[in-house]
Amino acid sequence: MKRLLMTLTFAIATITLCNAQKIEMEKGFGGYKYTQNGTRLTMGQVVAAVQSNPEAYNLIKKAQSKKTTASLMSLVGGALIGWPIGASIGGGDPNWTLAGVGAGFVAVSIPIASGGNKKAKQAVELYNSSLDSASNISFRPEFKIVANANGIGLSVNF
Repeated sequence: MKRLLMTLTFAIATITLCNAQKIEMEKGFGGYKYTQNGTRLTMGQVVAAVQSNPEAYNLIKKAQSKKTTASLMSLVGGALIGWPIGASIGGGDPNWTLAGVGAGFVAVSIPIASGGNKKAKQAVELYNSSLDSASNISFRPEFKIVANANGIGLSVNF
C-alpha cells in the first residue's frame, strides 16, 4: 500500500510540475499584455520565460529592442511636440518647426513599435507551439494495473 501511494504521488507530481505553462498575449490600450498562469508578465519576464527555446528567445530579444527604440523615439517626439504647445499656452513665441520634427519622430516610431509587436507575437506563438509539441510527444505516461505473486499494483511507464 505504501508503494502504491508513493507511486501515485510521484506520478501526479511529475504530471503537474513538469509541464511548462503557455504565455498568453492580448492587445490592450497602449500595447500588449502578457500573462502566464493568470499573472501579468513584463517584457523582461517574458524574455526570461522564453529562454529555453533559442528561436523564440532571439525573436523576443529583437522585439524588446524594437520596443525600447520605439519608446525612446516617441518620448523624444512627444517632448518636441509638447515644448511649442507649452510655449503657445504660456504666451511665448512657439517654434512650430520643433513640433514638426517631433511629429516626425512619433511617425517613425509607430512602424518600429508595430514590427516589435509582430516579432513578440511570433516569439510567443513559437514558444507555445514548442510547449505543445514537447508535452504531447515526449511525455506520454502509460498506466497499467499489474497482478503478480506479490499482489495487485499500478505500473507507470514513461
